[in-house]
Amino acid sequence: MEPLDRGGPYMEPPGIVRAAPRRPYRPAQVREAVQRAVCERCRATHTPCDAAALADALLVASELTTNAILHGGGVTDVRVDVAGLGVRVSVSDRSTELPVARPAAGPQGRLTPGGHGWPIVCLLSRDIRVRDLPTGGKCISALVPLP
Repeated sequence: MEPLDRGGPYMEPPGIVRAAPRRPYRPAQVREAVQRAVCERCRATHTPCDAAALADALLVASELTTNAILHGGGVTDVRVDVAGLGVRVSVSDRSTELPVARPAAGPQGRLTPGGHGWPIVCLLSRDIRVRDLPTGGKCISALVPLP
């Protein structure tokens, strides 16, 4: 099995496709890894890629990565696994703080910018997992369904 930090998708037995961007991890690089992995799965299984499902997966990948950068002390690892009926995006960061949804309005009832990433991840994903890492920090993993 190839190390993930070489970039590019590769096949694992049977039907699992994994891809990861080169370091440093930026939202655009993680979105590219998701797109490569999903497209490789579609090619390998001779099935059409669902544009709406891919867009959901790209948005979840972007939000998880952005949240790790803004609130988690930076991205420490990324995994993209396509298997079965979904794509699992896992983003690790340096923080042990759990993600929270911020209220849309501030104390004076005015709308505040930001705070929409975690609710988007929760809305578009199934089987969201947050686990502590033995070296410190956490890993958030979200499964986005693919038809």
